Amino acid sequence: MKLDRIDLKILEQLQSNSKITNLDLSKKIGLSPAPTLERVKKLEQTGVISSYHAKVDPEALGLKVNTYVQVNLAWQKEKALENFIAKVHEIDEITECYIITGDADFIMKIVCKDIAVYEQLLFKRLSQIDEVERIKTLMTLSKVKKSKVLPFDYENDDVND
Repeated sequence: MKLDRIDLKILEQLQSNSKITNLDLSKKIGLSPAPTLERVKKLEQTGVISSYHAKVDPEALGLKVNTYVQVNLAWQKEKALENFIAKVHEIDEITECYIITGDADFIMKIVCKDIAVYEQLLFKRLSQIDEVERIKTLMTLSKVKKSKVLPFDYENDDVND
C-alpha cells in the first residue's frame, strides 16, 4: 500500500490519541468524515494499523523498576534459540525481547515492582535458563524521551513503493 501525506497525518494523529473521534480526526487532517473513515479502515485492513491499545502507566501499578538485560546464549546447546525463546514467553516481567547484533544476542526490557523483585527474577529465573551463558543488566535511572509516534517522511509522497 502506498501511503500519502494524508495517510501519514492520520497515523500521526491516531498514534497520539487512538480514541479520537472520526469527526475530530477529519478536522485535524483536512478531509471530510466519510473519506477519513474510509482511509482509516484501509490502513487497518492492510495491516499498517495493527491494533489499538490503552497506554497504562507502570508506576500507577507500582512497577517502578525498568531494566534492559543483555543476554548471550550458549549456542553449543541443542535448540538453544528455541528453548530460550519459549522460556522468555513464560516470564511476564519481560515486556520486550529482541534478537540483536553486537556484544549480546538478545536485549530484553524487564519491568518489576522493585529491585528485590528484579533480583529474584535474575537469580531464580533468568540465570537458571540452561541456554543462558551471560547476563548483563542495564538499569534505567530516569526517562529522557519516549515517543509513541513514529517518525514520518512528509517530503516523500509515496512512502511504500
